[in-house]
Amino acid sequence: MPTPSTPNPWDGALFIGGAFVPAEDGRTSAVLDKARQEPLGSAGWASPADLDRAAREAAAAGRAWAATDFGTRADLLRNVAERLRARSAEFADLIVRETGSIRGKAEYEVAGAIDELYEAAALAGAALSETLPSRAPGRESVALRVPLGVIGVITPWNFPLVLAMRVLAPALAVGNAVVLKPSPHTPLSGGLLLADVFAAAGLPAGVLQVVPGGQDTGEALTAHPDIAMVHFTGSSAVGRSIAREAGGRLKKVSLELGGNNALIVLDDADLDQAGQIGAWSAFHYQGQTCITAGRHIVLRPVFDRYVADLAARAARITVGDPAEDGVGLGPMISTEQRERARKLLADAVDAGATIVAGGDGEGLFHRPTVVTGVTRDMALWTEEIFAPIAPVLAVDSEEEALAVANDTPYGLVDAVVTGDPERGRRLALRLGAAMVHVNDTTCLDEARAPFGGRGASGLGGRSGGESNLHEFTELRWLTVQHEPVAYPY
Repeated sequence: MPTPSTPNPWDGALFIGGAFVPAEDGRTSAVLDKARQEPLGSAGWASPADLDRAAREAAAAGRAWAATDFGTRADLLRNVAERLRARSAEFADLIVRETGSIRGKAEYEVAGAIDELYEAAALAGAALSETLPSRAPGRESVALRVPLGVIGVITPWNFPLVLAMRVLAPALAVGNAVVLKPSPHTPLSGGLLLADVFAAAGLPAGVLQVVPGGQDTGEALTAHPDIAMVHFTGSSAVGRSIAREAGGRLKKVSLELGGNNALIVLDDADLDQAGQIGAWSAFHYQGQTCITAGRHIVLRPVFDRYVADLAARAARITVGDPAEDGVGLGPMISTEQRERARKLLADAVDAGATIVAGGDGEGLFHRPTVVTGVTRDMALWTEEIFAPIAPVLAVDSEEEALAVANDTPYGLVDAVVTGDPERGRRLALRLGAAMVHVNDTTCLDEARAPFGGRGASGLGGRSGGESNLHEFTELRWLTVQHEPVAYPY
């Protein structure tokens, strides 16, 4: 990032109409280094009035953007990718400080965002029409995919850059404008610096608007008549609220929500592999991802050895400032998130669970924790934890493992660890999650793959690859009559 003596154009600003501007009422919000609790800068704090201006300007600019040829849009996205690559160290540094993640996670996120841009550039040239057969003589019948208009995007704090780009890049590729409301925790890497890169690459003014703000801003975005679709990534509770509001306005909505994901370890598993997969699935980025494994379901013959291995791995992880070398886990995102996790853990222990490793921490830091003695009615088992806590449950058979894994309202991702990949495949096909991985972590994401959930994890929409074409366009039926028609009157 620029030195403190260099003014940041985005500091204390919104991005509306192609420029960094103050909020209408002048409000700003401080952005903190999550580990050190030191100021990184500030963002403008949009009011509903600011959101209204952003949506109206996006609607006007979007009409011209939709009329541009696909090559122009593809070139723009590739230009953004290369500019982001050139600034990758700056973005990685910021993600470490703004989210509290380790550098490896931050670098992975920047690389993932670049990948999303190149995938979207390819999507810009996808076939958008299909000729349909017609019984009428001389009737040309075509199904066209056309942009929706303005996509309203509300993103979370855990992967602010890549989860914004996952929507932003393909939405722009197929001709939409975007109004982006990043999380208040991460408005820089998740919004304002992104706007800076897109503007430098030549995106026409107004096609992208960035409006950091609070709940009232998000509600205004969902309700605004110029927003054709709302894409939300976040908690299931907030997702339900958005779905109700958008549904009442007959507005398209895409929800990528939470998960209480199962990692099943079968009795023929390589336990070294199982331990690695289990530790990464449970503890990666402090367990603060929707695809974290929050339920470890282990067949009884290998239960004790799996628990011992997982606990040993947890004990070896260094917790601290992620900007320092050798640190494996940083701070949790907020006091509220830390306290919720500690209460879930304390309630489980009070009800008979046993902490095998970890369980403690200072400030926002929480050591990776392994818990046994859990029961299927404990909140630690039934709710999404969003913390580095791994509850482990023993089962007596593969059928029981399947029943326990499917006993959840969520349906995001599961994983199976086994010495027999075909056995894993057969079990995977019976699991209820929308994504299942055999002999790998629950924490997988690729720009080309259909990512999304079902049930309390989402409405069934998918991000990634060709799925984006369906997600960010709508079908139009066009006919052209090449011969005279004759009707009764």
